[in-house]
Parts: sequence; C-alpha cells; structure tokens
Amino acid sequence: MYKFTTQTQTPNSQTENRGRIISNMNRNHKARAVLLTAIEVFMILLCAGWVSLWLLKPTDLWTRKWRVAENTARASVFGYYGLNFVVYTFPVVALVIIGLVYLNIKHSKPQTCRQTKFSTFSNTLSNPLVVNSYVGILSGIELLGVALFLLFLAWTFYARISKDFRKLMPEESLNLKIWELKYLRVATRFGLLAEACLGLLLLPVLRGLAPFRLIGIQFEASVKYHVWLGTAMVLFGTFHGASTLFIWGISNQIQDQVWKWQNTGRIYIAGEITLITGLVIWITSLPQIRRIKFEIFYYTHHLYIVFFVFFLFHAGDRHFYMVFPGLFLFAIDKILRIIQSRTETCVVSARVLPCKAVELTLPKDQRLKYKPTSVVYVKIPRISRFQWHAFSLISSSSVDDETMSIVVKCNKSWTKSLYEIINTEREGESDQLKCISVAVEGPYGPASLDFLRYDHLILIAGGIGVTPLLSILQEITSMKNNTKFICPARIQLIHVMKKSHDVALLSSILPLLLKRLDGKMHLQLKVFVTQELQSGSTLTELLNKFSQMQTIQSSVNRSSYAAHGLESLGWMAVITGLISIVFFVALIVFNHIVVPTKKASKKTKDRTPSWISDLLLMSSFALAILSGVVVGIVLRRRRLKKGNLALIQSLNQTKNTTPSSVARGSRQEEHEIHFGERPNFIEIFSDINNPAGKSDIGVISSGPEAMNLSVAKACKQMSGGSRKGSKKNRQQLSFHSLNFTL
Repeated sequence: MYKFTTQTQTPNSQTENRGRIISNMNRNHKARAVLLTAIEVFMILLCAGWVSLWLLKPTDLWTRKWRVAENTARASVFGYYGLNFVVYTFPVVALVIIGLVYLNIKHSKPQTCRQTKFSTFSNTLSNPLVVNSYVGILSGIELLGVALFLLFLAWTFYARISKDFRKLMPEESLNLKIWELKYLRVATRFGLLAEACLGLLLLPVLRGLAPFRLIGIQFEASVKYHVWLGTAMVLFGTFHGASTLFIWGISNQIQDQVWKWQNTGRIYIAGEITLITGLVIWITSLPQIRRIKFEIFYYTHHLYIVFFVFFLFHAGDRHFYMVFPGLFLFAIDKILRIIQSRTETCVVSARVLPCKAVELTLPKDQRLKYKPTSVVYVKIPRISRFQWHAFSLISSSSVDDETMSIVVKCNKSWTKSLYEIINTEREGESDQLKCISVAVEGPYGPASLDFLRYDHLILIAGGIGVTPLLSILQEITSMKNNTKFICPARIQLIHVMKKSHDVALLSSILPLLLKRLDGKMHLQLKVFVTQELQSGSTLTELLNKFSQMQTIQSSVNRSSYAAHGLESLGWMAVITGLISIVFFVALIVFNHIVVPTKKASKKTKDRTPSWISDLLLMSSFALAILSGVVVGIVLRRRRLKKGNLALIQSLNQTKNTTPSSVARGSRQEEHEIHFGERPNFIEIFSDINNPAGKSDIGVISSGPEAMNLSVAKACKQMSGGSRKGSKKNRQQLSFHSLNFTL
C-alpha cells in the first residue's frame, strides 16, 4: 500500500522557486542573444564572401583558379554545373534561409521594454542627405550603397576591358579595324554590367522571403531599388545590343551573326529577343504609363519569364548561375504567395465613406499576427481574375484578433468597380451584404516596431496616405496600458486633405481622438484642408458628422473564410532549403543521365552543346519548384484545418461588442483644423516642446511624393540647424517615409 503525502511550500521555498525561474529566464535570454549574435556574424561573413566573389571574378587569378576547380569538379560526381550552383547561386539562397531562421528566433523573443535608441551616427546615416524631385529622398546608407555599387561596376568594366585590350586580336571573320574591334569589346563588357544589375534585380521585390527585412527596410521601400537596377540594366543592355548590331552592320555580317551558335554556346538572336522584352517591360513601367494604365504595366511585367529564358540561351548556363539567385528565390516566393492566395476569403462588412472611399473588413485567423504599416494584396474575382492591388491595413492584430480592415480610395477603374458593387449591395432591399469573394495575399510588414523608440512621434499624412498611420495609432493604444512597453509620450497626427469630408478616413480612431486624456499619452490632431475656405464647424463636429456611416454586415460564416496569412518564417526556410536540395540533386542526376561522362583533364573541354545544359537546368528548376508546390500545399491544408477548428471554437464564445461611449467635448481645444492652407513643416517642428532638454523625435510621412519631399527637406534643415545650435536643446529628428509606388 502506497502512502501519499502533500508538501506545503513555505514563503522561503516559494521565493527560491521564483528566483530559479527568473534565473532560468535570464540564462535563456542570454543564450538567445548569443545565438542571434553568432547568426549575425555568420550572415555578415557569408555576404562578404559573396561580394568578394563578384570582385575577384574579373581577375586573372580567379580565372586560373576557377579553371582548375572546374576541371576537378567535372571529373567528380558534382560536375562543373554543381560547382557553379554552389559557388555562384547558393550563397544568396543560404543567406535568405539563415535570415528567415534569424527573424524567427528574434520574433520569438518577447519585447519587454523600449528598444535601444538610435545613436547620433546611425541617425546621420538613416536620415535624408539628398532630397530633390529627380532622385527622391536618399539617406546616407543609400548613398553609400549606391556609391559602392557604382565603384564595383567601374572596377568590373576596367578589369575586363583592360584585359581585352592587352589580348586584342583582329577578328578575321568580321574584317574589323582596330577601333571597331575595341568598340565591340566595350559593347561586350557593357553586357556584363547589365548582368550584374540583373543579378540583384529581383531581390528587392521579394515579399515573404524579403532579405531587406534583415536591415529594417520594408518591401514597399525596397521597390525603388528594383526600379534603379532595372533602369541601369536596360541602359547597359541597350548599349550592348545596339553597339553590337552597329559593328555587324558596318561589316555586313548581321544576317550571319544573329542566327549563329557561337563556340561558347551562345546565340545572338536570343540576346536581341531578351533586349526587346526588357525594353517593353521598362517602357510600360514608366510612371506616365503605370499611373494611367496600370493594367498594361501589370500584364507586361509577366514577360519576365520570356526575358529570363532567352537570357539563358544567349548568355549560357555559366553566366546564368550569377543571376540565378534572384530568380530562384523569386520563384519560391511566388509559389508560396500563389498557394496562400488560392484560398479566398469573404468581406465581413463594408462601409461607404463620404469621401468616396470604402472600408472593407475581412475575417482572419486568430493566430495571424501582423505589425503596423503592414500591406496586403487584394484580388476581387468579380472585378478581375488576375489583378492584384496593394492596400495598407488600418487595423491592429493586438486590438482585434478576428478581423482586419483596409480602406480603398475609389478613383480609378478597378476601385470604381468595387465602389459600384458595394453601393449596389447597400441600395438593395436586403440589409445584409452578399458574399463578395476576396483573395488576400500577405500581410507583409516590418520586422520591428521602430516607432516605439521615440519620445515624440509626428505622423504626417496626405489624403489616403493616412491609412498605415492609423494602424500605428491602433497599436500604440493597445500597448499604452501594458507595462512591458514604453510608448511615445506625445503624438502629433498631421493630416493634409483636399476636402473636409476626407476627415471620415479617421473614423477608425474616432474614440481615441475624442476621449479624455489619461496622462499616459498625449495625442494631438492637426487637419489642413487645402481646397476649402473657412467652415463654421469645429473639427470635433466634422469628425462626428462624417463618421456617421452605415455599416453593411455580411451573413457569411467567418470560420469558412478566414485569411491565414503566409507560412511561418521557419517553414519558409525549410521549404527554401528543400527546393535547393531537390534542384541540386536533380541537376546532377539529369546531367549524368543525358551528358556522357568523360574523364576531364587540363586540355579537354566540355563539348556538350550549351542548349542541352540550358534545358537540363530548366528541367531541374521545374522539378524543384514542383516539389515546393507539393510541400506548400500540404502545409497550407494543415494550417487551414487547424485554423478553422480554432476559429469555430472561438465563435462559440462570441462576445457582442459595441462601441463604448466616450467622453466628448474635452478634446476640442486640443485639436486644430486649418482651411485653405498647407502645413509649414519648419514651423511645426520648431514649435515642438522639449522640456527634457533633449529628445528623440520620429517623423513618419505617408502620402504623395511631393509631400514626402517637403517633409524630408524640413527634417534635414531642422537637424542641420540643431547640430549648429545649442547642444543642451538639441533635438534629433529621425525621418521615415511610407510611399507605396506600385
């Protein structure tokens, strides 16, 4: 017979247990910090190694060593193709995989306090240094990156062309003069500059696998790097192609050369098709066309498949491995996005705002968390089965874990169609909204909550640009009662609009604007109405007037239509690694099956036709992507099953929440409205009270490019003036802009 006894813990034993728990937590935090630091160092070394590879590639030393390495690899099971993939392609893929693991570990770390404030040096690098209408807003870090990339291009061109001129031999088949031959070599090397730009072209437009999140750059901010690289690539490629045709033309060799397979395995007609395709993509992406005819821009951009296929046949597989990392990651990113967006959700409710905008509320999985300023891509099959449009979320997953909301300004063809659909439903006999199917991709957001770093936060919005700032205010509202977070003590929201009815865009934060001060956060709203004269109504009256809108509810079952977001960072890292392994193995197997095995020596060369190697590379790539699709679909079904079960359980305990009554009238004197004028940002920044003697001030601008430029100029001027002024009252203005250009 067993005798059970219970032991009661004394206060001393409870204190000891609590001390052990705290000690274990501290050890875990230290271990996690050490692990994150080790991963950061490894990623820096890996990135430095990949950059060094590009720098060494044009040198004679690399050429000699690489020839020996290829001969050695050709005699092994891996072959030269395996060596090319491991050396040229896989470092970038590995960097993204490790980065995903790093972010996954970092996100699992609880944020218990305000993050470390910016140093003066980091402020100098991140703040705008160049502000003009031609290049936009450039920070010190961006200028440094551009300068280093231009130096790399100059070095590559110099190293290649100097070697060519030393070994210059007359081309007997073309009967070229010396100057013509030199010009042809220059044109050829410009093709390598276009190749360098192409190698980085797709990295800035990755969404789920975005590498720029590692350095705190959001997707919509990195799109401009894609534009810069694309423009440079087209310019270099056009000079390369046009100059080559010019030399052939004066030697009467165009017909012979265009259709000729070269000894290196290249065919020039493929290069011409690549150039024409690239020009079509670039021309239709110009702002003058993209803003007016977005559909043309959207559809022609899908010609990138034709572009890369013919580039492979023109440049050969050895050159293709240099540009393959971006395409490889883009394809994985694309299939993960397609798999996620295949499951359509449904609009839960809709509101038509007086400013001809529509607020849509969509159901989401409770486990789906996102950060403020996140962006979702939306497709409504009833309007178009192919068009995707990006919108900023105005909601916070910390406030509402079952829905997320967007606001759509209805001033173009696609958005006008949406406005008509909602109006039709509202004007019908039924009070309920019929199911409007919506495909959702995302959300995509920042890796950290940088706005919590500041003592004073100034949010500046132009028109519909206020939407990402609303999510910031929602997030801060949910955090202000949490002792784990230190939120900005003072927040100013400056909203510039054409008409006063645009005040309705602020309806989601109306309770926050009208309730009494609680001492923990001071929020001030300043509205500037530029195209209306003085009105007799106060700002509070306008807010109440334009916020009284009918909400049309839907009768759909949320549990069947919840959006579940992307796969976790850890699973995306696993899928990327799996696809890489499948590609590598398939490439080796296909080459051993198709290509006859020969013992390689220093004198023998691979006589396999280049087009066979190209086809084997494409076949391996297709098989690897197919394997990723299968794994992605399995993971998605598993996630949907778990999410639906969790949502059904939560809906059984649904709480009928109604907007709480707020005290009104106490904040009228705090908010301001100005008619017929634009804000003077220099004056606004100068009026900031600085009782502490020194404070960090964050300025976030979201709106038209002209407004962002004006705010950046003011920040630059104020920061420069404060550095020259008294150190005791120095204020650090940290500028950030949100401008989604696609």
